[in-house]
Amino acid sequence: MKQSLWIGGEYRPSATYSELKNPYNLEHIADIAVAGRDDVLDAISAAEQAAEKLAAMPAHVRAEILEKVAGFLKEEREECAKLISQEAAKPLKAARAEVDRTIMTYTFASHEARRIHGETVPMDAAPGGEGRIAFTVREPLGVIAAITPFNFPMNLVAHKVGPAIAAGNPVVLKPASQTPLSAYKIAQLFHRAGLPHGALNVVTGSGRSVGDILMKDERIKMITFTGSPEVGRYIRENSGLKRVTLELGSNSAVIVDEGVNLEKVIPRIVTGAFSYQGQVCISIQRIFVHEKVFEAFTQRIVEEVKKLNIGNPLEEDTDISALISRGDVQRTKAWVDEAVANGAGLKIGGSFTDGIYQPTVLVDVPLGEKVSCEEIFAPVVHINRFTTLDEAIAMVNDSKYGLQAGIFTNDIHHGLQAAKRLEVGGVMINEIPTFRVDNMPYGGLKLSGMGREGIKYAVEEMTELKLISFKME
Repeated sequence: MKQSLWIGGEYRPSATYSELKNPYNLEHIADIAVAGRDDVLDAISAAEQAAEKLAAMPAHVRAEILEKVAGFLKEEREECAKLISQEAAKPLKAARAEVDRTIMTYTFASHEARRIHGETVPMDAAPGGEGRIAFTVREPLGVIAAITPFNFPMNLVAHKVGPAIAAGNPVVLKPASQTPLSAYKIAQLFHRAGLPHGALNVVTGSGRSVGDILMKDERIKMITFTGSPEVGRYIRENSGLKRVTLELGSNSAVIVDEGVNLEKVIPRIVTGAFSYQGQVCISIQRIFVHEKVFEAFTQRIVEEVKKLNIGNPLEEDTDISALISRGDVQRTKAWVDEAVANGAGLKIGGSFTDGIYQPTVLVDVPLGEKVSCEEIFAPVVHINRFTTLDEAIAMVNDSKYGLQAGIFTNDIHHGLQAAKRLEVGGVMINEIPTFRVDNMPYGGLKLSGMGREGIKYAVEEMTELKLISFKME
């Protein structure tokens, strides 16, 4: 199979193709087009040509297109889940959950398309403003460049394309090199739904070469990016006056206070730590447990981890499969070995077979170790103990990241203290930090990024506020 570029509402062959392999067994999946400079420029031109038509399109028509895409996804749910599972090695049940969330994300986008509005402004609240009526409207920015990662190849595309189309902005989409087929599938569905030609373009290839063109082209009005802090910083520093939204890394933490029901808490924490092999931006990486329940918690979480099924992502009962690349397996092994050499205790895991890294639990990890202070993006979690809540909050905050954090507690005062003092974009009380529904504001502090996703909030990022004032005679 050869997958060509999608530009201006049609497929375009490329001069160069790269091989796409299944991360689990390294089998050939497809040959994927590698966009050259002219291809990227043509995609931007196609988007620019579609901008006026899309902006003039009535809101209800844009909403109906988004609704149709959600409907197509419902009809092809199983096919889409298998596609995600094949190219991303995401366990099939997790891939189905992603398709379901993608359906919901486009549904939310269709709703928001119908309620983009401004507000009246009381001009006479200021001296000199008498005799005036004023209101604001929100207008589309123009061409938006969306750069998406491998770990949610349909839903994170939806979180960028959905609000962009809802607001009347055309898109040039650069998906992750390992998961391009999901993006091309979405482009096909939008084409079937009646989106104007050029309103969504998909270009695959080197992130650096495609990204540099998108950053430098003045026709691009906004870049929305999900990926590493290093690339995010590069984009921010080289995009001039473009609007930029960045969803970057994390090493999400959860606090487990004394007195909580461990039988209820531990299965949720295992889900938050090991879903999709830990390759989730808000995957639990650090667990801080009150010293009174530390031993019992550790014993039970190891027992729960032993229940996880490891194997082929296309098998129904698989919980853990291959990491996205063999290089990530080697990196994970090196980080875990380094932590153990420096005093951490290894309770389970720590080894790998081919592309699968075994789910791993460490204890008493020095907080300067990479498995704690960097984003590991692998099925590895560490458990450290604390004596006071102040100590736990300080350890959570001792991080260059700040995306989401969680706390399990029976003390409402502890919950409220955590909500106020944790330096993150979202605090989940009596829930794992991995919790996300697709209409909530989502984004982080520090090196976790800037701007917010969540359809309503992304629409605000993707529109320009205009004031209109009438002076009455």
